[in-house]
Amino acid sequence: MIYHVTFRGANRKEIFHDDQDRIRFFKTLEKYALLYDMKCYAWCLMNNHIHLLLKEGNEEIFLTLKRIAISFVQTYHFKYRTLGHLFEDRFKYLLTVMRYNPLKARMVRCVNDWPWSSCAEYYRGYSEMKWLDCEYILNFFGHES
Repeated sequence: MIYHVTFRGANRKEIFHDDQDRIRFFKTLEKYALLYDMKCYAWCLMNNHIHLLLKEGNEEIFLTLKRIAISFVQTYHFKYRTLGHLFEDRFKYLLTVMRYNPLKARMVRCVNDWPWSSCAEYYRGYSEMKWLDCEYILNFFGHES
C-alpha cells in the first residue's frame, strides 16, 4: 500500500526555520527509509509541513514514521529549546503528493526553484538517492528505463 504522509506543524506553525532543519529531516528520512527498506516515491518539505509518498517497508509504516518523527523532534527541541508537540495530522491515504508543490503555494515562480522536493529527480528521469524510487511513478506515464 502506498501512503500520502503529511507532517504538519502543530497549530500550523513553522517546523523548518532554516536549511539545516530541512537537511536534518531529510537525513532522518533517508536513515529510516534505508534501515527499514521503506520506498519513497516523492517528497516535499515546506515551511510548516511535509508531504511524502511512501510504501511500507519491512516494518509497519506507522512505526517507521514514529521513529522519523521522534528523532527529528528531539533534535528540534534541543536546537530551539522547546517542549511539547511539534506535529499534528500524521498521515493520509491519498496520492496527491505528486501534484503538490511550492509553485501551487506561490512560494516560488518555477517549481525547479524549490530545492526541497523530489521534483528535480522526476524532471531528470531518475534519482541518485538510493531510497527514492522514481521509476515506479514514471512508469505510470510510459517512461522506459
